[in-house]
Amino acid sequence: MDISDFLKEFYIPTYILSEEDEKKPNNTTHSPASPVLVFINSKSGGQLGGELILTYRSLLNHKQVFDLGLETPDKVLRRIYLNLERLKDDDFARHIREKLKIIVAGGDGTAGWLLGVVCDLKLSHSPPIATVPLGTGNNLPFAFGWGKKNPGTDRNSVESFLDQVLKAKEMKIDNWHILMRMKTPKQGSCDPVAPLELPHSLHAFHRVSPTDELNKEGCHTFRGGFWNYFSLGMDAQVSYAFHSERKLHPEKFKNQLVNQGTYVKLGCTQGWFCASLFHPASRNIAQLAKVKIATRNGQWHDLHIPHSIRSIVCLNLPSFSGGLNPWGTPNPSKQRDRGLTPPFVDDGLIEVVGFRNAWHGLVLLAPKGHGTRLAQANRICFEFHKGATDHTFMRMDGEPWKQPLPLDDETVMVEISHLGQVNMLATHDCRSRSIFDPSTPRHQDAAEEYDDNEDDSVAEAEEFRKFGAADTFKIPDEVDISQLS
Repeated sequence: MDISDFLKEFYIPTYILSEEDEKKPNNTTHSPASPVLVFINSKSGGQLGGELILTYRSLLNHKQVFDLGLETPDKVLRRIYLNLERLKDDDFARHIREKLKIIVAGGDGTAGWLLGVVCDLKLSHSPPIATVPLGTGNNLPFAFGWGKKNPGTDRNSVESFLDQVLKAKEMKIDNWHILMRMKTPKQGSCDPVAPLELPHSLHAFHRVSPTDELNKEGCHTFRGGFWNYFSLGMDAQVSYAFHSERKLHPEKFKNQLVNQGTYVKLGCTQGWFCASLFHPASRNIAQLAKVKIATRNGQWHDLHIPHSIRSIVCLNLPSFSGGLNPWGTPNPSKQRDRGLTPPFVDDGLIEVVGFRNAWHGLVLLAPKGHGTRLAQANRICFEFHKGATDHTFMRMDGEPWKQPLPLDDETVMVEISHLGQVNMLATHDCRSRSIFDPSTPRHQDAAEEYDDNEDDSVAEAEEFRKFGAADTFKIPDEVDISQLS
């Protein structure tokens, strides 16, 4: 296939990609500046995913473009890195390994899947990842400058995206481990969460094996991971209703704008704009759970949650619900008195933000609007005991589920802790900030960038033993990826 000089910068020859011992072609003299592996969820974005696969395959080696509906990324990457190891004495193959980048097209669930697989490989230098927005929320792409609208699938659009990848900068992103543990009921041995209720993109948010160090006798223990956020309460309930409706009537959810309109409508019909009338105080976070956070030295402290808070978001990226930033930028007095910082994506801290109702959430649409800043922490623990309600709703990276709560003397515990980092590709004007980037100083100097309308309540804010990622993020082969966002 004849390709342009521009496309040669991304091209990977078949002998590096194939499982078979193919002979190196004679024309591999040009070392590409940005060789890419392209993973596309063909079920994302209506028909756009399938169209995007066809375009990328027409421009590059079709063997470097993978349909996630047919091949899982863990198998693909292990195969390719085994090939690269076999070819370690080949200068061209060594160059490909050093310069390799990944493009993933799909929703946040699909992107998180790729990030988790790359993290699990534990490479000395993991390939940086660019994300094509092809879902409903597209928080990951938006946070790193790739936009939030579904992309064009024609040749010009794809070449334009590849040009951005060529010019992009690398940035690390924190990875968060989540552990859920609940006591085994005294009667019966049924699963505490119905298997179909667990979202696929929790990346094997699965029961740990008896040999896992996290296993605890007499308990059901699950583990998983996320990159963007974990939320609890009001927003997760609306998201759960949306996903339930989409599973029942997938034909109604082919258009990104229609999907977002349906989302807003569900927030209205569920009464969250009049939460004090429609939702009893027993569903407020302070009544549902005790919350603790860990400081940098590993010491745990109780976190006070105002009684009016009905939703909590533990946020890693400055992009939530399609691009909103619930944390904002604390003003100088808050930075000084409470030790708060802007939301860096690689500082080992997660931002904890609370919301009272849907009206409170709408402040994010205003300039400098933000939620109630509760804390920045390296670890956070929620403990649920018997109360007035038998369930709540949780959401992770866009994927919600309905979580049963204790009925007897058992406890449901959810603990979030910093796990590690992976490399992302970002445009130079992206909204994500790195604590190591001198162009984004730790404390902003421009007064106009600060939030003056503070409504924060309480605070405290890191490094404890890291869990191994082993298979934490692997989506089972039998999963129908059409259910991923």
